[in-house]
Amino acid sequence: MCLPRWELFRVLSEPIRLRLLGLAAEEELAVGELAELLAESQPNVSRHAASLKQAGLVTVRRHGTRTLLRVDDDATHDPVVLDALESGRALCAADGSLAKIAEVLKARDSAAREFFSRPGGGGPQSSAPSEVGAYLVALGQLLPRRSLAIDAGTGDGGLLDVLAPVFDRVIAIDRAEPQIVRARERVALRGYDNVTFVEGELDDPEVVLAAGTGADAVFAVRVLHHAARPAKALERLADLCKVGGSVVVLDYAPHEDESMREQADLWLGFEPSELTRFARGAGLSDSRVTPLPGALNGRGPDAHLSWQILVAHKLQANQPMAKPSHKGGANGRKAMSHG
Repeated sequence: MCLPRWELFRVLSEPIRLRLLGLAAEEELAVGELAELLAESQPNVSRHAASLKQAGLVTVRRHGTRTLLRVDDDATHDPVVLDALESGRALCAADGSLAKIAEVLKARDSAAREFFSRPGGGGPQSSAPSEVGAYLVALGQLLPRRSLAIDAGTGDGGLLDVLAPVFDRVIAIDRAEPQIVRARERVALRGYDNVTFVEGELDDPEVVLAAGTGADAVFAVRVLHHAARPAKALERLADLCKVGGSVVVLDYAPHEDESMREQADLWLGFEPSELTRFARGAGLSDSRVTPLPGALNGRGPDAHLSWQILVAHKLQANQPMAKPSHKGGANGRKAMSHG
């Protein structure tokens, strides 16, 4: 504070200002709340608050139409101010205003309590909230590794709505140009600027080059049941993963719905033991398979099936991939799009 000492003493000589300081030291309070506690008019409280602000004793900030006050942290280093704060607290304790702060804070909460206590309508929500992207950004801050994710078989890009808000970069791969076009349209509509598209097989040079040193997480969502050789496809997924990263496969548990073959399904689901065996053969470790609640399956033609998730980790480098002798020959896949 730059005030002369006599000026500081003058500012602190007014009992209302001492009481105001005492209250503002307990909680950041609005002028209207202070007026209620002090039993003073708002203009009078504002006038005294201006003097305290000019003296460097309180910090004033605007919050919409409200003006909030709190004691300045630097001011509390002055022993004269500390003594004034103690005197102000004593005055507020004596007149009961200090104890009423809790009531003022409870009143702040009353509007929100009333709003959220209103009966809801329309029954339980059956779809994800429209603000789910914001929730994913918040959740993404908890991930220790989120530099790069790969969406293998992106299809129409549905998974990108999950990955793009979470990871710094996302590579979306699909062998079918129409699927890439649809996914690009989704990304443009959402405004994601961190997604790169690559058309090709998982072991194509363009895909390997785009992956660079590997991804922190490689996702294959409803893709494996389309692969002619699922075990080999999982090897290719592992090749795109960096050491320390994870491979995540979402696919079906075993079922007997032959109609799914009309969706280009080659396999009617996988046993958990099959998935862990595939992962082990791909050089992945710590595999676990988790079943999903059916309510999470959406409303597509496969919503009635049982879904499961394989998560496995790459703890050491794999042997270098052999270059394919012809397009699509190395991974044996007939399709690479989400089911």
